[in-house]
Amino acid sequence: MTAGQKVQVELIDGAVGSEVALPAVLVVDGDRVLATPHELEGALVSARVLGEELGPKIRGFTYRPKSNYRRRWGHRQRYTTIEITGIDAPSTTKGPKTRSN
Repeated sequence: MTAGQKVQVELIDGAVGSEVALPAVLVVDGDRVLATPHELEGALVSARVLGEELGPKIRGFTYRPKSNYRRRWGHRQRYTTIEITGIDAPSTTKGPKTRSN
């Protein structure tokens, strides 16, 4: 993700226009890759809540043969749309990790 990117995430608490802080899971910055919990201490992603949306409709059908049992069901997942405002990566004291290809 980069600053200014709009992303749909699972429903989170927050009013429209409010700022939220999300923990970073993986930070890739040029040659540096931070992935372990020790390396990611202090890494935060700040975002602004833009609104809520519904995902695609999922339809299902279950039945039991020979018993006249049939059931149709549907589901729509709720998502929160956020805009990334900044990514704060921690500075490492042990030196950067490099990717070897």
